[in-house]
Amino acid sequence: MSDIDPSKRGFVLQSKKPSRVNLRPGTAAVTAVRRALDDLIVMGDEDQLFETEMDDFYKQVVRYLDEKSTRVELDWEKVKSPKPEYITMYKDLHSPADSQIREMLNNLVVLKLNGGLGTTMGCVGPKSVIEVRDGKTFLDLTVQQIEFLNTTYQVNVPLVLMNSFNTDEDTAKIVQKYSDHNVSIYTFNQSRWPRINADTNLPIAKSPETVPNVWYPPGHGDLYKAFSNSGLLDEFIEVGKKYVFVSNVDNLGATVDLNILQHLHETQSEFIMEVTDKTKADIKGGTIIDYDGNIRLLEIAQVPKLFVDDFKRVKKFKIFNTNNLWIDLKAIRNLVDSETLDLDLIINKKTTDSGESVIQLETAVGAAIKYFSRAHGVNVPRSRFLPVKSTSDLFLITSDLYILKNGKLDMNPARTFQTAPIVKLGDHFKKVKDYQARFKSPPMILELDHLSVTGDVNFGANVTLTGTVIIVANHGAHIDIPRGSVLNDKVVSGDLRLLDH
Repeated sequence: MSDIDPSKRGFVLQSKKPSRVNLRPGTAAVTAVRRALDDLIVMGDEDQLFETEMDDFYKQVVRYLDEKSTRVELDWEKVKSPKPEYITMYKDLHSPADSQIREMLNNLVVLKLNGGLGTTMGCVGPKSVIEVRDGKTFLDLTVQQIEFLNTTYQVNVPLVLMNSFNTDEDTAKIVQKYSDHNVSIYTFNQSRWPRINADTNLPIAKSPETVPNVWYPPGHGDLYKAFSNSGLLDEFIEVGKKYVFVSNVDNLGATVDLNILQHLHETQSEFIMEVTDKTKADIKGGTIIDYDGNIRLLEIAQVPKLFVDDFKRVKKFKIFNTNNLWIDLKAIRNLVDSETLDLDLIINKKTTDSGESVIQLETAVGAAIKYFSRAHGVNVPRSRFLPVKSTSDLFLITSDLYILKNGKLDMNPARTFQTAPIVKLGDHFKKVKDYQARFKSPPMILELDHLSVTGDVNFGANVTLTGTVIIVANHGAHIDIPRGSVLNDKVVSGDLRLLDH
């Protein structure tokens, strides 16, 4: 691996006391890891991609062991709010001339991070196939958006899905239904790495076969290497594509924005990160910082425990990363070829079903910001960050709060304040199936400020909620909100049952 500019290194500040473990190649700790991975490679039937992934994984384990023995927590005194030149306000961007739009769009590739499952919302399969609005899935809406661009401007913006081994097989079947749409769809898999035992630091995998809780996708920071390994990166560069717009597939606000694309061209930036203003709901979000005079992305997992509350302060860190990224394709190619993309490691500690303590080494795609020329953030409207992580989010986007047009959700102009209400649905609504069963139809919430629902509660059709509404069905109780009810600044508790007749 080539030498790295010290300003680009991870948050390594000074050495601890010398480690008793010699981590140079050829020593016991490193040799044991290498031998275990070589055994897996031999069992992999000369699979070149698998061998490449294991070699990449080996480098990260060596990094982890080295940093484990020498690394100290980052110097919080060096963590500063971003310099003014690190952030451009969206309102200051220029719209492209009509004559420029076609060329700019023809230079673009759209890539969605599609490695996640819908298990946290009680669904089976890729999260991207959850129905989110009018019977359409995340993937349906994404295809609609890009097809609209391609048709309107007579261009060819391809859609790329970065899957994981968890989502690849199902996604391959699903994308077939878009074969007659005006959008070219490509897929590739992010890497597959084995968990390591927290005590021995050796991979727990006994064979290359994908076994639950043994193998894992190593975070979206793997995009750069996996994109390159797939061959698609070179393919797009060869046909003249210049930029890739990356976002999470479950962020319904992450649509192609012509003003940001124009800004990318104007500034010749190799990397633009969309950020937006923090609210109390976003205090854990990663943020752009000035670290020792350099632009960096700081995630909460990297913050020393003593300073976590400081990190969460909105006054100090006013923005957070939406994970909407605009990146130069040739710059990715150059960085991958030079092997200088050493992204800050995120140590994710887990416990297997058998009780074994294991570690997942992960990276974040935004952490690469420090490696790209003229990299900076653009502070975008909140409307470009519309993720669906829970049924509380699903409640909002299925309501009359948003209008769907050409695959894009826009806030209803009839809402007085162009911000979303705070919605907290309890455990009875956690799974999509249960959530759907508890609403006869989406409530009307144009004038809602805050909704909190706890316990066994069902909603009839055509319910209107305004102001602050709190509904609590205590343990053993049940509440039915009658059809056509209007709840304005109400607290409902106790037991209310409606009988069919």
